Amino acid sequence: MNQWYCSVCSKILTSQNKPENCESCHADKRVIMDIKDVPKTLDQVRDLARKKLKGICAAYPSCDGSFDKICQREAYGKPIGLGGIGQGHSFRANTKALADLQLNMSVLGDHFEPDTSCSFLGLDLKFPILASSTAGAQKYNDAMDETAFCTSVLKGSQQAGTIGLRGDTWFYTYEKNPALEAMKACNGFGIQIFKPRSQGVLKSLIERAENLGCKAVGVDLDGCGSSIMALHGQPVFKKSAKDIKELVNFTTLPFIAKGIMIPDEAKQCVDAGVKVISISNHGGRVLDSTPGVAVMLPLIRKELGNDVIITADGGVRTGYDVLKMLALGADAVFLGRDIIRAAVGSGTLGVKLHLEHIHKVLKKAMFMTGTKNIKMADERILFNYN
Repeated sequence: MNQWYCSVCSKILTSQNKPENCESCHADKRVIMDIKDVPKTLDQVRDLARKKLKGICAAYPSCDGSFDKICQREAYGKPIGLGGIGQGHSFRANTKALADLQLNMSVLGDHFEPDTSCSFLGLDLKFPILASSTAGAQKYNDAMDETAFCTSVLKGSQQAGTIGLRGDTWFYTYEKNPALEAMKACNGFGIQIFKPRSQGVLKSLIERAENLGCKAVGVDLDGCGSSIMALHGQPVFKKSAKDIKELVNFTTLPFIAKGIMIPDEAKQCVDAGVKVISISNHGGRVLDSTPGVAVMLPLIRKELGNDVIITADGGVRTGYDVLKMLALGADAVFLGRDIIRAAVGSGTLGVKLHLEHIHKVLKKAMFMTGTKNIKMADERILFNYN
């Protein structure tokens, strides 16, 4: 008899041949591996992802949307995979905005152990790094079942000491919603972000998320630019401040407005009762030629002051990038593409290993900049910033 490992629930299975499904979580054989092949390092996880995502993503050391990457090319009506829309200017702007920032190295002072712990919406987290609201991994070479993907992100995040967000896409329906099915499997330990569907549909989905015990809900406002949703009978809409206020008042959960890139619109959302402003250009996937998120973050923080929770995502690949976003005014940082690769590579374990790696580098960055705790991260650690 041979032993097999379910990369979603970590169950050890005993069978002569690879099982068709995990006897514990019922995930299918795509996420079941020989016990001898279970990765021990993040490099091994990325190697597995590279094989499964062949032709879509090569899991390059530098994920920057440059023209020499297989993900970045004009799609001409075809799905863009993990690339950016159009010529990828927005994708590259995100990474460039972070790369252009330099950290001040501080080596004098008392020795200390950086404290990365934080509170986010009343949740005590080990570090302010969250898995973003990605969706659609099932459509990448049929690498893994979508519910298994969503469950892996939520479980891996929790095991690493943080929390994951779940997203929404064109093949998610009210009746069959992989994100909400994963939320149920994880006892609601997650944050659910929906596309800007009609108000009635959103209310029904938000109600389901509430009943499952989700910790917060929100709307991917920049998802209004998704043409594939309408093509599959699930239209999306621009939302007014009045629409957002209606949704905020409908739910008892903290509400997140995701996809904000203009200070005035951030203020309108706050006035509508939004608890979290999530600055994002959707990873450069909905509008080409936007500024990088790291450019807009300090402008929006200045507009809102210090009493509003702000998150940021876009081009964040390392713990150094995380610290830069925190220094610019973010309270927490979301990771997108890297979490997809980690989950496709090795499910829950892959997500956990990736988040732990980012956390380790964040601690190193904090130590070398004299940043004793997360609240101390501000513009003073950025070189020549103004």
